[in-house]
Amino acid sequence: MDRKILLAILVLLGLFVFTPPQVKADEFYKGKTIKIVVGFLAGDVYDLWARLYAQFMPKHIPGKPDIIVQNMTGAGSMIAANHVYSVAKPDGLTLGSTLPALYFDQLIGRKEVQFDYAKFVWIGSPVQNEHQMYMRSDTPYKTIEDIRNAAVPPKCGTTGTGSTGYYIPKLMEEALGTKFNLVTGYQGGQDIDLAVERGELQCRAFTIEAFFAREPFLTWRKKGFVRNMVQTGRARDPKLPDTPTIYELMDQYKTPEATRRLGNVVLAAGALGRPIVGTPGIPQERVTTLRQAFSKTLNDPDFLAEIERRKYELQPVKGEELEIMAKDVIAQPADVIERMRKLLGK
Repeated sequence: MDRKILLAILVLLGLFVFTPPQVKADEFYKGKTIKIVVGFLAGDVYDLWARLYAQFMPKHIPGKPDIIVQNMTGAGSMIAANHVYSVAKPDGLTLGSTLPALYFDQLIGRKEVQFDYAKFVWIGSPVQNEHQMYMRSDTPYKTIEDIRNAAVPPKCGTTGTGSTGYYIPKLMEEALGTKFNLVTGYQGGQDIDLAVERGELQCRAFTIEAFFAREPFLTWRKKGFVRNMVQTGRARDPKLPDTPTIYELMDQYKTPEATRRLGNVVLAAGALGRPIVGTPGIPQERVTTLRQAFSKTLNDPDFLAEIERRKYELQPVKGEELEIMAKDVIAQPADVIERMRKLLGK
């Protein structure tokens, strides 16, 4: 046999022998454990959602892997986001539950950001969130006009700059002329609520969903401990028929069009809901498997029964839709980015 032909055959045989086989998703996940890294304390709504996925999602993933939850708090879930993006292996075994508004920090160039928001793998979200701000009822701040005219601004608590508790008050300052004293650094919403009960804080902004889903807010509403000052939807939520929207207030106070456009970018975080993300580079077959499993979980009768029992809202957003939205919000012109820098104090 010609030596060149023999060499070519040996090379082909070598490639056949040493090329590693591709592991299909249904084979890969068998016997494995998926970890959901939650950027907040145990008991926070993000944590509660993640533990529901851990309970119901495994049966919808081929191979039925275990799912566990790891709480990794700090910087308004940025530490968790950095970990999922930059530390975790891109194998589909580490997912993250983080704030949707972390794109703010990337847009304005915060040095702590170790991720490219648009390049996360987007699995899905159970909801699209509108937000509200509550205020202790025993304070002198009964209306937005009271806050505008206050000699001493109310104190609102927040975990970080990507948190609703930070950017909603800042947007209100920019668009409505209010003033707030923002106290940052809390590890989670529960810590903020305890500070409100102790009288250290007067207000907090976060989702309408959470405000109507759990304690202490169920008791607070019965006792009239807090009042709702503003909500972020374009239309009033049926659960808050007497609370003005930020759009109504912008009309009332004749907010300039440039500030309204800034508001649209900021409030876009609500459409992203409570996203589950993965590390860039996960094989597409596993991405598809995870997205399908997430969607099937949100339609699982047992899961839906538990959601009903907890009185959670459910407005699912597919991973493909989140991916498009994430690319859109991160692609902002220089003038909007500069306005966001000023808004967020960068």
